[in-house]
Amino acid sequence: MGINKTVTRRSFENKPESSLLKDKGLIKRFTDRNSEGRGKLYIYSSAILMIAAVVSITLFLTLQGLRSFTVDHLNIWDFLTGSEWYPDRAENPSYGAWPFVFGSISVTLLAALITTPVAIGCAIFMTEVAKKWGQRILQPVIEILVGIPSVVYGLIGLSVIVPFMRHHFGGTGLSLLSGSIVVGIMILPTVTSIAADSIRAVPDSLREASYAIGATQWQTIWRVVIPAAGSSLITAIVLGMSRAFGEALAVQMVIGNARHVPHSIFDPAATLTTIITLSMGNSTTGSVLNDALWSLGLILLVISYIFIVIIRFLSGRRNAR
Repeated sequence: MGINKTVTRRSFENKPESSLLKDKGLIKRFTDRNSEGRGKLYIYSSAILMIAAVVSITLFLTLQGLRSFTVDHLNIWDFLTGSEWYPDRAENPSYGAWPFVFGSISVTLLAALITTPVAIGCAIFMTEVAKKWGQRILQPVIEILVGIPSVVYGLIGLSVIVPFMRHHFGGTGLSLLSGSIVVGIMILPTVTSIAADSIRAVPDSLREASYAIGATQWQTIWRVVIPAAGSSLITAIVLGMSRAFGEALAVQMVIGNARHVPHSIFDPAATLTTIITLSMGNSTTGSVLNDALWSLGLILLVISYIFIVIIRFLSGRRNAR
């Protein structure tokens, strides 16, 4: 031990002066309290800025959205449950948001139903069936789908899906189902990526135990892997639904933008986002229509927060296990 200390001391003493200065500068950089303080200030400032942005947006949208009921004296129950939206009518204009709430929820649920089987199938293929070359093939495809702008999805839906619907099911082709298919394709990469990560997180010991008792690969996937990743897969689906719920441009191009509740999935409809984007440019600040559109935005925000609460609840259950 004494020899090692002597050698270390001599090697330090025999170092050139430039090396010693470099070592001292390195130590100074690591022990500089001002640098540490600046780092903490940057981190805390970033966190506070993020929280302030969320609180500011929530408060601003809440204050603007409540003007319809506090300033314009619209009945909140009639606004939420009314089925007629005719703000431009000269006599007795009506502001019923239910067709748009129904359209948003319907598009979101249908998109999830369309996407979930395909997304989970792709995730299983990448993680269980073909781990190496499946990942190499599908991962770039997922990244390409994520990078495509929403307007391109809308144009493809308008050029392919709408004519297909019109030819096989009649009508104009602009329908609730057309919008759901377009949105389902848009959220496919999100659900697939999160589902694949969830399946990879399942311990290999569960798979080995299943194989040890004689189960086949498909039995292991169906009876062991999917149930073990169940809550995480549901989280992936809910995240995809929250993404679908806020989509505007692509849906607006293919859904038909009707002001009434559709009677079937082949009828035109409208969502909260589509009616806001269509009407906001034609309204003046402070008018009843403008305030009503802000109220629709507030409904969007509240439902988005509900999705976040569901995701947090599912994540908490998963961590508890």
